[in-house]
Amino acid sequence: MIEVKNLTFSYNRDKQALHGLSFTVKEGEIFGFLGPNGSGKSTTQKILTGILKGYGGHVSLLGKEISSALSPEFFQKIGVLFEFPYLYTNLSAVDNLKYFSSFYPKEQLRDVMELLDMLEFKRDFLKKPVSSYSKGMRQRVSMARALISNPKVLFLDEPTSGLDPAGAVLFRKIIEEERKKGTTVFLTTHNMTDADLLCDRVAFLSGGNIAALDTPQNLKEQNSSHSVVIDYLYQGKREKATMEARELETGIPFLHDEIIGIHSKEPTLEDMFIKYTGRRLTSC
Repeated sequence: MIEVKNLTFSYNRDKQALHGLSFTVKEGEIFGFLGPNGSGKSTTQKILTGILKGYGGHVSLLGKEISSALSPEFFQKIGVLFEFPYLYTNLSAVDNLKYFSSFYPKEQLRDVMELLDMLEFKRDFLKKPVSSYSKGMRQRVSMARALISNPKVLFLDEPTSGLDPAGAVLFRKIIEEERKKGTTVFLTTHNMTDADLLCDRVAFLSGGNIAALDTPQNLKEQNSSHSVVIDYLYQGKREKATMEARELETGIPFLHDEIIGIHSKEPTLEDMFIKYTGRRLTSC
């Protein structure tokens, strides 16, 4: 579905943004492309969506080389949600979506109102201008825009940005439903919860190179210490002990009056982000 081999790109002679990236994304896969600001995520996504040209290497989407596939038919097969919503602020949600729908064949389109209802858009704002919307409401309209054409490939950049927890859960459910339909999803995000819950595989990008690529579970297991922390009471004092999980197979190996809890010290996907990119996550 997406095939990238030895992808390079330079903005000028002294600034090479990508250093020979290679990866594939299977049909119906949710693929997470993760990394700190300036790592090359946006550059890669702009190449994959036909915005940036002049790259080196091989990049194909839906079986065609990107450089020779840029046509109305190509753009009709992809949906894009940008990090910063690109909407006409003087128009309403409905008018924005009707306008963007005009670029696609009618038989390909989803119903505007059904999409907005699915995204739990507030009906009393349907005819109000986008300029009056909250960030979360704009994000819902932007997601509707990305889905309006029933795309075969969906590019999502920080899809849950600006949403409250309930909205984030809703968006993850919708993305999962798209995957079940066979849609391929290319996800860039700083939200490791989204990446961990949604992605079949993730790639960590650092300095224009892929530092690691695997399933979230495999990456965490490969870096696990397999240790646990035991919280307990002994002689009226609360204590903690750290040990290998296998040591517990024969029981608790120390004196205690009561076990309060046993907690795994398994690494999180955020730990993996820091390990492979050398950077801590920052809010965007």
